[in-house]
Amino acid sequence: MEKISALDWSQFTVEIPLNTASDLIEKAWTTQKGIESWFLRDAIYKTKEGRLKSPAEKVQPGDTYAWRWHGWPDSMEEYGEILESGKEEFFRFVFGKAGIVSLGLTVREGDKILVLKQTQIPTDEAGRFNFHVGCKTGWTFYLANLKSILLDGPDLRNKNQALEMD
Repeated sequence: MEKISALDWSQFTVEIPLNTASDLIEKAWTTQKGIESWFLRDAIYKTKEGRLKSPAEKVQPGDTYAWRWHGWPDSMEEYGEILESGKEEFFRFVFGKAGIVSLGLTVREGDKILVLKQTQIPTDEAGRFNFHVGCKTGWTFYLANLKSILLDGPDLRNKNQALEMD
């Protein structure tokens, strides 16, 4: 019988096969135009100097962001900073109070896999519920939507701002 280990509430990983061009996957994460196409209602990026970035301009370490989602009021805004990526990552950012999110691509069994890791999640009760459970659930949905968009499928998001989602 396999031994069950304790859950590490400070991190999780979500993976999805995405057999499409790596540059398309990266642009979907690293530009305002890209990330708004599958994840956000509004993404505002600024350089370290405070200059507003253009929608197609790739974000760089030190840039900051303000993000808003469909189905949530403007008061539900997340702020963070773009970080230097590691050797196995193409994108890394501070996800507000929810920790650090990093993204990378790998190949397994002939399939390209997008790997999302969220680390440094607060492990108090609120952090476990809001950031471990809540973010993992959200990333699972949004990665499925990213795959749908990149493969010319439908956008699965609720875009009706009058229909707020809990």
